Amino acid sequence: MRYLLLLLLSALLTSCYSFRGISIPEGVERAYVPNFKNNALTAPPTLFLDLTEALRDKVRDEARLVITDEDPDIEIKGTLVDFRVTSEGASPAGEVGAFAKDSRLTIVVAIEYNNLRDPKAENWKSNFSEFYEFDGAESLTSVQDDALEYLLEQINEKIFNRAFAGEW
Repeated sequence: MRYLLLLLLSALLTSCYSFRGISIPEGVERAYVPNFKNNALTAPPTLFLDLTEALRDKVRDEARLVITDEDPDIEIKGTLVDFRVTSEGASPAGEVGAFAKDSRLTIVVAIEYNNLRDPKAENWKSNFSEFYEFDGAESLTSVQDDALEYLLEQINEKIFNRAFAGEW
């Protein structure tokens, strides 16, 4: 009975694990992720730093690279390019208190990836964007914390997958 329980437990734990298909270039052990630049005038004042820290954490935790500015093997530089809220639809004509049915917060980040260890490696520049839709009757400030948490996670997942899983 005890062995059956252990077997069942190990099968359950194994089924929870998901292999991501991460590919770290040979010899790469250190990454440099400098503070992002902020070119989005309407963004919260610390968003570019939050993006930087979230990406550093993801690279450190999931790629198992040391984050350093001394003799790095790869460099991932970023710029917060855009932070905007748009209306995505309007209430039917004549409806009392007409307002946008949905609003959309969009963030765009420009990333430059350089493999400093191998001059023949594929280096790239790319923009990554993600949006968060919310009810037009709500203010941005009422959803901002949840929206930014979601957006940072999604954008950094895209950046990470492009850099280490070859997904695009």
